[in-house]
Amino acid sequence: MRILLVDNLLIRRHGKLRMGPGRALACGAVRNNYRLCEFSDRDLARYMGFGINALGRHLVNKALVKTAKNFQPDVVLLGHCDFITNDALDKIRKVVPNVRIGHFNVDPMCQPHTQQQMRDRMYSCDALFATTAGAEYLTPFVTGKNVVAYMPNPSDTALETLDNSQRPASDFACDLFYAGQPREGDPRLAFIERLREALKDSKIRFDIVGMYGRPAVVGGADYDQLLASAKMAMNINRFFGMKWYSSDRIAHLMASGILTAVYDGDQMQRFFTDDEVVFYHDVEDLVERLEWFNAHDEDRQRVAAAGRKKYDQLFSGARTLRFMVETLMGMPYSENYEWQEEIYR
Repeated sequence: MRILLVDNLLIRRHGKLRMGPGRALACGAVRNNYRLCEFSDRDLARYMGFGINALGRHLVNKALVKTAKNFQPDVVLLGHCDFITNDALDKIRKVVPNVRIGHFNVDPMCQPHTQQQMRDRMYSCDALFATTAGAEYLTPFVTGKNVVAYMPNPSDTALETLDNSQRPASDFACDLFYAGQPREGDPRLAFIERLREALKDSKIRFDIVGMYGRPAVVGGADYDQLLASAKMAMNINRFFGMKWYSSDRIAHLMASGILTAVYDGDQMQRFFTDDEVVFYHDVEDLVERLEWFNAHDEDRQRVAAAGRKKYDQLFSGARTLRFMVETLMGMPYSENYEWQEEIYR
């Protein structure tokens, strides 16, 4: 199997990389023994266009078609590649007649911009994948010639190299942390403020990054150090209550052995139990649970370790990519995937 992965690989950041789904899928390709060719559209557009946006976009599309012609992939997978035109995809089909093309989108499907990205690809791609589940979000993009499916946020042990579940409480600089960049009007702002107020007299050391004057930490070794500093963390999504949706932060947290708190309205109970995740309903409920685990470190370690193991079992980049390839190629599924109810044709 030959995979051409087109995604924003952030070469221009000189090693300050983000552990995004594209990289986890690249690791999964190697683990599945697929032949992999990576194409970083935004980096190439910048370099080839000498900083001239229109020139870079034109040249990067020509380069992608040439890459496909030379590599002859079985599958082309596109991440958030707004620079890549559907005309370029049509040209790829001419030089690689049997190729199958898929687009994966990891932004919340309730956003107009995300929906537009899916509309832009629904007729040019054989499959669309989203990290949001639910017929109301996925079926509008079914054309009768494609397939639209849920995909989890993948992880990989080469990316999430930490295992905080094996470290005692005395090892950590903070007990609880949250990293994000919520903007004005974002419901996470009010939630974090209520939580911060509720914990002001608590023994829990709460570290917040990206808010209250602290700069965001989005990648590189600094982000790794931030993850290593905490025994517990919160996965708070921009929108509450969307079936199975999460930002890719959940992979960074759970797969790093950090005890992770998840809102119970996102229906992640389908995949995890209370012995693997801290499910909470509101701020008061969350504070009570965090206080308990903060006082019972052996239980914190046990639940975090179980969550880390389960996340890698279900949502590894290798397993996620295998599902995507089997869906794209119309192959019989090699195993029962826990999210198969969210496949629409």
